Amino acid sequence: MPDSPRRKIGLISCSGEEHPEGTVTRRAVRRVLETLRPDDTVTLCLPLFLAGGEGERAFARHYPTIAVDGCSKRCAALATEKHSAKPAASIVVSEIRGNAAGAGIGTARKLNETGLRLTEAVAGKIAEEADRLLKKKPRGR
Repeated sequence: MPDSPRRKIGLISCSGEEHPEGTVTRRAVRRVLETLRPDDTVTLCLPLFLAGGEGERAFARHYPTIAVDGCSKRCAALATEKHSAKPAASIVVSEIRGNAAGAGIGTARKLNETGLRLTEAVAGKIAEEADRLLKKKPRGR
């Protein structure tokens, strides 16, 4: 099992660089890592994970991991399950969003206000899942 001073939750986000929902996943994960749950979470690199990074894969085998995907293709969740273990939780931006993909949240390079609000909603959902997995009482954003 990888060395870790305390139990952490791994976050693996979509790499959909060409879609605004991919930008939402990456920004939301950064928000959780840096602000909402910095002591409870670590990031896993999806490209390194796919390329055979044994550290990334070992972490996902031994610690709970949350896959955060932009769309229903669920690349992060499927890769995690294929190369390590089924994610402890899976979040899909397009499901949270509930309407047509890409319309109204900005571009992959620049999210608009709606996209930024969606990012905050996704970050909140990730933080809630991390709390649930660590069996912590929910805290504010």
